[in-house]
Amino acid sequence: MLAAAKLVFLLLLFLLSYFFFLGLLRMGIRRRRARFRLQYVKEARLSHRLASMIKRHNIVYRHLSELLESVRFSISIGAFLTVSFLLLLSGFLAGVVWFRTVKAVWVLSVVLGTLPYLWLRMKLIGMQLRARLEFLPAVEVFYQYYVLYGQKNVRIALKGCLEENRLLYPMRPVFEQLYRNLSTNRDVEYSLRIFSLALGHVWAGYFANILRVALTEGIPVGNNIKDLIDDMRKAKRADQMERNRLLEIRIANFTPIFFLGVFLAVNFQINYENAYLYYFVDPGGKSMLLDALVFIFASFLMGVYLSMKRI
Repeated sequence: MLAAAKLVFLLLLFLLSYFFFLGLLRMGIRRRRARFRLQYVKEARLSHRLASMIKRHNIVYRHLSELLESVRFSISIGAFLTVSFLLLLSGFLAGVVWFRTVKAVWVLSVVLGTLPYLWLRMKLIGMQLRARLEFLPAVEVFYQYYVLYGQKNVRIALKGCLEENRLLYPMRPVFEQLYRNLSTNRDVEYSLRIFSLALGHVWAGYFANILRVALTEGIPVGNNIKDLIDDMRKAKRADQMERNRLLEIRIANFTPIFFLGVFLAVNFQINYENAYLYYFVDPGGKSMLLDALVFIFASFLMGVYLSMKRI
């Protein structure tokens, strides 16, 4: 009787162990299948395919990556390319359906497809303009902490500036990004390139070169930073004049849109039916609107190009 009970107990223990491990095995298989399906779905997404396609062209991929990081825009390259592709497709369909000309298809596709990149560039220029006048005080604060800590470690000087809130907006996010990249052991060259791109002007390039020497060779660069500060103080007035020119360029970018809006508003106010028929039905009126769009887009491109050269 005792032997039979022991046999039954062992049999039950075996069955429990068997079903327990069988359940664990099935759970592991299900999770693995689910993970495989999710990875497959991820790789099949349009954003992933576009990012993989552009990644083959290392220069373009690196440029977009640096541009997105410099404006501190929390979006992946795949998502950015997806938005650009959808806008390009929308321009293509609008040209085919509404204008029905090859010229309209090309113009609308190019304008809408490059709109996200143009917006990123304009956002970056706006950030550079806001930070331009505050760069000299920020370098002066950094120099004080660098000398205070014995000119030994750039990272420690950056940490001191940030922890004691001596750097104010709009320079604080730029220095925070630089300190974060350096603290996470990212490539020094890449981190300084993002820093220079976020600021844009030639003084930021000089300062980044000084930091590069300090970070890569471990040489004290206090005298170099002091000379840079003296040069920036001497050029402060000319820098203010250059900033005013940049603001004038940015204002001039929006004047074609303003005048086009006024022109259309006056025409619709005078005779709504005739204006609607001419601008939205007649091929000649639609062609004129298309030409206006081309000139507005060209003015934006010229404004961005001149701003980049001025900065």
